[in-house]
Amino acid sequence: MSSEIHSGHFVSNTETKKLHISELQIGMWVSKLDRDWLETPFLMQGFLVESMEDIETLAEFCEHVWVDVHEEQWVDNFSNKTLKNAPKRQRYINKIPVREENQKVFGVYREARRITKSLLDEARLSSVINTEQAKGLVNECVDSILRNADALMWMSKIRSQDEYTAEHCLNVCILAIAFARQLGYAENELHDIGMCGLLHDVGKMKVPLEILNKPGRLTDEELKIMQRHTTYGRNLLMSAGSGAAQAVDVAWSHHERMDGKGYPRGLTDSKIGRYARIIAIVDAFDAMTAHRVYKPAFPATKALKIIFHERGTHYDKELTEVFLKTVGLYPPGSVVELVNGEIGLVVETNQRYRQLPKVIILRDANKVPVKEKIIDLALIEQGKLDKCFLIKDTHADGAFNVSVREYQEKGLMFRSR
Repeated sequence: MSSEIHSGHFVSNTETKKLHISELQIGMWVSKLDRDWLETPFLMQGFLVESMEDIETLAEFCEHVWVDVHEEQWVDNFSNKTLKNAPKRQRYINKIPVREENQKVFGVYREARRITKSLLDEARLSSVINTEQAKGLVNECVDSILRNADALMWMSKIRSQDEYTAEHCLNVCILAIAFARQLGYAENELHDIGMCGLLHDVGKMKVPLEILNKPGRLTDEELKIMQRHTTYGRNLLMSAGSGAAQAVDVAWSHHERMDGKGYPRGLTDSKIGRYARIIAIVDAFDAMTAHRVYKPAFPATKALKIIFHERGTHYDKELTEVFLKTVGLYPPGSVVELVNGEIGLVVETNQRYRQLPKVIILRDANKVPVKEKIIDLALIEQGKLDKCFLIKDTHADGAFNVSVREYQEKGLMFRSR
């Protein structure tokens, strides 16, 4: 299915619907009960039904509940008309806790990095793209993200400056799949978008290494050569045949801008395919949060602010707003400083309270290493944790000698909680 078919955006309307408890299903958002919340064991006034246990507990106390129902219409970007045969959005919930997925995902990510480097090396040396190998890698990433998106997103924070292009392509693949999951794309489209993310920068394999890895500012001529990677990528993927058909336009168009000031063709909003718009946002976010030979990494919050500020001119406005929900205020792997001065790493986002993730505490208020412990900042909302544990600021990977790679390789994430 061509990404051009999906060149549009969803317009959402939410209404509250009364249901008998027997009609309740996993994945529904309960916003109201037929009795006072204080008469039930539910601490939050509004929650996502995540298991049959939730439904069974509700049935003990309630006969009817009210759920928020989202009705969405697809508006075509070309005609600005609502389409009757619009793509249907799929709603996903995590199938397993992040700690279980972490036990599986380290080996998956390590192998994925190896395969990605091999794919790009082959493209550089022989102009051949092993699309079957790429599909296998993407399949593994989709499977992991469908089980629980946080674990693989956490892995994408592990960086090696010497392997930037390969790791960037893999990370864009991972983030794009997670983004598409949040957008509600069908599972087959998660695979398509993953391929687009993995191969979006394959054209850089035809850029001379002295330009690709130059530590200083590029000259005007060097910049023109670098920008040709979009056309190089398009040509490489076209020669790869149908196995990478979806990725052709994305490789060519992911540096176009909504205001027409991008490259290589200066396309404006309605002429840019939806997949290319998705990858443009993810590509920028991952690049800004990585250490490069010519610039230090930005904290995730700074990168998100830049992308948000440029919504509607550089990036698709509606997609930008959904992307912020995808990665959250504090994406997994973010180095955070708490109000009390302690330093930690975010290990799991909180969909209900995005400002209150789970954090591993690694440094005390004096920035001295301490025995690691995991705290759930959502307990602040419940009155069970002091507000001094609120997040004060975010920092780039490596700040306070806190390295995502170090703690991942120590197996910290695999420990029982």
